[in-house]
Amino acid sequence: MIIRAGLLAAALCLNASFALAQPLPSLPPPSPAPLQKDDPFGEETTLPERTILYFRGAGKWESAFESLVDAFASLLQYAEPKGIKPTGPALTVFTQTNDTGFEFLAALPIAEAPADPPKGDIGVGKTPTGRALKFTHRGSYDAMDTTYEAITNYLDQKNLDAKDTFIEEYASGPLKKGDENLAITVYVPVK
Repeated sequence: MIIRAGLLAAALCLNASFALAQPLPSLPPPSPAPLQKDDPFGEETTLPERTILYFRGAGKWESAFESLVDAFASLLQYAEPKGIKPTGPALTVFTQTNDTGFEFLAALPIAEAPADPPKGDIGVGKTPTGRALKFTHRGSYDAMDTTYEAITNYLDQKNLDAKDTFIEEYASGPLKKGDENLAITVYVPVK
């Protein structure tokens, strides 16, 4: 199997880290919820450029969910008092991955950059654009590694090379603790 830049590493690291973090080895890993009839899995699309308000962060695979939840909490804590409203679903742009962790942008699409630009870990930028494949994950975030394994297998079967970046878009808004019924669209930009 050919290793796709970042994507397979992310799936394998998340899978390995998840397994190490589980105190009860007799429990099977979580499975994603079944896809619905109209859920895309490998559908080609073109990503449009969108303006985003983002929180730049980094995390370790064993605490990926917590890192993302905290990043979105910080982002909302900045945006809400300033009256900055999202114009679409929250998303995470994974900008770099390796065996132990990842770098990301937890983001909210916005109509335009605020007049007073944020500073520090919060910023304004643009989403990646261009040709991508669209996949769906349903269920808990803990089962994402299974979805990424299926995505990697799909890319291998189709002999497609992924770019280093991938995007998760959350239909139900920013990630929060206790949400076991997520609907996540994963965009994999391809070369």
